[in-house]
Amino acid sequence: MTYRFTVKSDENDQFLREIRIDSAATFIQLNDAILDSVKFTHDEITSFFTVTDRDEDREMWAQWNKEQEITVMDMGLSSDRDSYIMDKTYLDEFIHEEHQRLLFVFDQMTERAFYVELEEIIIGEDVDKPVCTRKRGDAPKQQVDFDTMTANITTDSSIFDDDNLYGSDGYNEDELSEGYEIPMQEE
Repeated sequence: MTYRFTVKSDENDQFLREIRIDSAATFIQLNDAILDSVKFTHDEITSFFTVTDRDEDREMWAQWNKEQEITVMDMGLSSDRDSYIMDKTYLDEFIHEEHQRLLFVFDQMTERAFYVELEEIIIGEDVDKPVCTRKRGDAPKQQVDFDTMTANITTDSSIFDDDNLYGSDGYNEDELSEGYEIPMQEE
């Protein structure tokens, strides 16, 4: 049985990869297929997360809530949750039906991720090794340094001027203290 996954990014709407992989493959095989399809190195710590979402929020990736983590290596962290390692965990242990989703975090420092969805389960088709069957758009950079990331966050300082602070009607300083008694401290 073959799983056909699509891989998308919130950094580039045109980006898409399609991966076909055997349902009995390990998560490390899917990890490697995704990294190879975008020409990323394999020297970074990556993780898959199973996720929950609501059908009405299918494209709202921010609504995907992380559940179980499957890591590329044992992080040695004690936890009340089970720990899963990619090379010892099979896809069919977690993936059972079409449209199930995974979050693939490829940049742990900035929590940048790919959004992975099982588009189709193909019964009667077997693949010897994972293969990227469709490529569209450019992949985001594998790593973004902190300075570049913060440079992309802009603040419109005009929202902080007096005319806009409390809406378009402005504000009156007397309104701030109406109904409130400011106690005087004795010296």
